[in-house]
Amino acid sequence: MAKTPSIETIADAIVRAFDSLTRAERQLASKIIENYPVSGLGTITQVADKAKVSTSTIVRMVKKLGFTGFPEFQSELRRELEAKITGPIAKHDSWAQKAPDSHILNRFSEAVIENIRQSLGQIESDAFDASCKLLSDTRYPVYIVGGRITRALADYLFLHMQVIRKNVTLVQQLSNSWPHYLLDVKKGDVLVIFDIRRYENSMLKLAELASEKGMRIILFTDQWRSPAEKFCTYCFSAKIVVPSAWDSTVELLLLVETMVAAVQELTWPETRARMEELEDIFDRTRFFRKFT
Repeated sequence: MAKTPSIETIADAIVRAFDSLTRAERQLASKIIENYPVSGLGTITQVADKAKVSTSTIVRMVKKLGFTGFPEFQSELRRELEAKITGPIAKHDSWAQKAPDSHILNRFSEAVIENIRQSLGQIESDAFDASCKLLSDTRYPVYIVGGRITRALADYLFLHMQVIRKNVTLVQQLSNSWPHYLLDVKKGDVLVIFDIRRYENSMLKLAELASEKGMRIILFTDQWRSPAEKFCTYCFSAKIVVPSAWDSTVELLLLVETMVAAVQELTWPETRARMEELEDIFDRTRFFRKFT
């Protein structure tokens, strides 16, 4: 198989090729995406039966995706699934086995730079612009939530959005408090979710409940994509693998900072007034040291 860029998953390839598929192949593709990647891991007969297509349809579609056949297609699915559930120790051991001799500063920064390059290449500018417009529309409150590792990103986005516009809420990390936030949300309100591997079950449930309430959801995730994606309005995925037992969030932070800059521009008159008022409060409370 001619390998696609490493950030692209089979699901991405299916979506990209969807318009070129036959009716039966589209039926199969939709079934695979529905419960991805598990839906593609049975025998070829089982997969065909679930999608109500022939085995020959499966063979034709996987070849259109660039695979030599169904076994190679499944092998790639299993590799993706393994990467999704890999823990910190396994991540470290994987990197240690193939680590080059160069200094960790070079290896790490080169990996991050390559991650950024590939991540930006996958971003759809229309979806990015639409997300910024959602966040800038003060008619609708914005709620922001992060997970165990991504909580820092949620805090960062919240701090800036709180200055830029009104009605921004940082959702507490304790998931047993989340039903209280959902009490007052209305259709059209915006929820920003950060969720990278190993995906948190509570994030999936929150996305489901928020979707049922009519919230528009913006998801920041990794290249394998959180299961919460199926409930989201917009999804931004970034390559996060680096020579470490932990994944990198630099790529997602770049997206967040760029989005903050874009929203600020869209709301500048209101944002400037809020900044001026905030600076006055800082001066009156002597929060920051002045040297003049």
